[in-house]
Amino acid sequence: MTGDNTAVLGIEDPPVVTIRTRGRIRSSEWFALYTVSIAGALFLAGLLVEATGGEWRPVLWAMLDGSVRRPGRWGETLGTAGPVLLVALGAVVSGKAGLVNIGQEGQLLFGAAVATYFGFLIGGPGPLNVFLILVFGALGGAAWAGIAAGLRYWRGVPEVLSTLLLATVSSQVVAYGMRWEWLLLAPQSSRGNRNQVSSQLAKNNRLPRPEIFGNEFPITVHLSILLAIALAFVLGRTVWGLRLCTLGNNQRVAKRSGVSEKTYGAGALMISGAFAGLAGGAMFAGGGFSFGNYQFMTGFSDNIGWTGLLVALVARERALLAIPVALVFASLRTGSSFVGSTGVEGRITDVIQGLLVLALLIPPAVMYLRDLRRARAAATARV
Repeated sequence: MTGDNTAVLGIEDPPVVTIRTRGRIRSSEWFALYTVSIAGALFLAGLLVEATGGEWRPVLWAMLDGSVRRPGRWGETLGTAGPVLLVALGAVVSGKAGLVNIGQEGQLLFGAAVATYFGFLIGGPGPLNVFLILVFGALGGAAWAGIAAGLRYWRGVPEVLSTLLLATVSSQVVAYGMRWEWLLLAPQSSRGNRNQVSSQLAKNNRLPRPEIFGNEFPITVHLSILLAIALAFVLGRTVWGLRLCTLGNNQRVAKRSGVSEKTYGAGALMISGAFAGLAGGAMFAGGGFSFGNYQFMTGFSDNIGWTGLLVALVARERALLAIPVALVFASLRTGSSFVGSTGVEGRITDVIQGLLVLALLIPPAVMYLRDLRRARAAATARV
């Protein structure tokens, strides 16, 4: 009936069909690009494994065993994905504001140090102590990122430079704190043969680790997923999220709309640091053997900050998309511990991770260049 009426009136449906068709074509292009890029990255990874004297099939099965197939391993993978996702969410917030925060490693480390100090200083019942550890971890990360925010908006120092340098400074600050028992260092009787470690967190002061099908993982996993969903809602459905994204897309429009660059920019940078610090506190309170066995030490961050930054980059600053990406990167991390049994250096997984990052970044670049070329062609045709 609708088709007859539109035919009588001289109105046709092809424009709608064309738009839908273009959408399908574009989706298929995205799918094809990602498929080709990932396949190419895996092919190159296989060649590298073969070039180093190994075989790609045993390496692949070893990675699967270390990440998901062996008993208890997928729980370990989930436990690693939790803090990685938290760091990635912080990078998403700063990225939406048009800021480049690459100091998550230092913010996580400093946040974990603050969480450790106040966790032992205040103490208290188990649930209260866990809450304090998480809160002070977030506050420590926010404070450390706040230094970069102050330098950015009151001294004009680019945040990409200050956050990176502060990551190095944080390691020195933590190393100093690990020299004194009144700060972070455990008493000699608790350290044994280990020189620079904190006291071990009491069992009743740790994050719960539910067990499902023989796999244990801290509730950090649930917390990080809930925060990802909440962040996606805030960025996409609230006024604050709209203003933050406007600031990141066009500062001139944001200023004309009444958005304070200092307020929203500094706030975004500190929230980004808070997520990283929260990850540090969660690693200390619920990490198990993967993250220091409930003890803080120098090098505690263990590249989780850098991995979270890569996750946000690959997820193209989308909070919900960061969830599966964090799981993939966590699988590479936990699976690398089994690669050594094949006779291949376990660090080969870092190369594979780098190849996957490049593979996942190629399609957006190709689509951007293609759209830019089409736009220029259209503009030339109009002239």
